Order: sequence, then C-alpha cells, then structure tokens
Amino acid sequence: NKPLGTLEMGVLYSKIPESIKTEIIDPYLSIENNEARISLRIIDSQENLRRNDLINKINFDLKNKIGLEESEFKLAGVLILFNNLLQSLFTSQILTLGLVMIGIFSMFVILFRNIKLSLIGVVPNFIAAFFILGIIGLLGIPLDMMTITIAAITIGIAVDNSIHYIYRFKEEFSNIKNYNETLKKCHSTVGVAILNTSITIVFGFSILVFSKFIPTIYFGMFTGLAMLLAMISVLTLLPALILIIKPFGKQS
Repeated sequence: NKPLGTLEMGVLYSKIPESIKTEIIDPYLSIENNEARISLRIIDSQENLRRNDLINKINFDLKNKIGLEESEFKLAGVLILFNNLLQSLFTSQILTLGLVMIGIFSMFVILFRNIKLSLIGVVPNFIAAFFILGIIGLLGIPLDMMTITIAAITIGIAVDNSIHYIYRFKEEFSNIKNYNETLKKCHSTVGVAILNTSITIVFGFSILVFSKFIPTIYFGMFTGLAMLLAMISVLTLLPALILIIKPFGKQS
C-alpha cells in the first residue's frame, strides 16, 4: 500500500507492451524528452468562470508554489486559445470604437455639412454604448464573443435613429424657424416612429433570455437594454443638445 518509487515505475514501464504504451502512455509522457502532459477539464459554461484570471492564477502557482521556471511549462488547449482570442477582441474593441467615432463624425459632416451638428449627432450614439459596457463591468459579467458585439449593434441602431431625427429636425426647422416648436413637431412624428421601432427591437432581443445558453441570455438581455438606452438618448439628449447649441442658426 505504498506509492511506487522510481525503480518500480521503471520496471513496470519496461514490462508494458508497446501497443499499450503508444495508446495510453505516449500521449501524456515522453521519456526521451523528459516531458509530461497534464490534462485538465474546465466547465466552460460556469457563470463565475473568469478565463483570464484562472490562467494567470495557474501560471502564478506553477512558478511560485511549485517552483517551476517559465521555460519548464507551457499552457495550451482550447481554453487558452479562446482566452487569447477574447483578449485580442478587447484590444480591437477599443480601437474600433475610436475609428467608428471618427467615421460617424465624418459621415455626419458630409451628410449635414455642419460641424456643430455632427458633434451633436455623435454624442448620443456612444453614450448608450459606453453606458451598457459600464453596466456589464459593474455587474462583473465577463465579455465574450456574444457580449462584446453589443456596443457595435447599439451604435449602429443609434446612428440610424440619430440620422432620422436630425434630418427631420432640419427639414421642420427650415419651415418653422423656432427650436421649441420644431422639437414638438419632431417628437410627435419621427419621435413616435423611433419609439415604436426601438420597443419592437427590445422585445425581439428579449426573446433570447429564454435560452438555456448563458452567453445568449446575456446577449439578449443587454442588447435589449442597450436599444432602450439608445432610444432614450436620441429622444432626450439629442434634442437637448440641439436646443442648447442651436446648430441651425438663430430662430425667428
């Protein structure tokens, strides 16, 4: 009832048939290279799984608790690959949001030929996206392939709503020449359309909360919330900025 020593292990290894060695031992142990492979399974669907934190902890424990040098071990597998992919997505997400902001501003300048109006139009689009990412961070929910796309979807739909509202405001103001009256007119026309469209989209994404796959539930829940925030931003913040900055000139 004692663990096998080096001598016993060597004798046992020499007596094992080659076919058994090839099938059972060789995938995990290389005598020639003095290497061993240790396989671990992770339940990837755990709600509290933090892949990057787990990998960092394993690396730390191998070096500081077991005493291995960094050159003496290497972590590999699907979990590592997926985590590296997510980390690259986080970096590209920040860069992409910056480029998208510049792109949307340039598009607004070309479309409306008004610098002030273009700056106003950019703000609501990103407020909702940053707000929803902040909520996800505060709740401690990790970003994955599903949740990382929410900001892009939010900006895309918010831009559409902003263009509709600004264009209608511009057309109505050219006739009414009064910001407050134009605001009332826009809210009673294009504002109602934006409200109805956004509510429909929110209910559509909310269907995903009935999924049994956790990332899909998060995606549906937070995308629906992001659509709601985008609608509120376009119908409240955008008109307020227009009234304050008055990008269409003086009213009569």
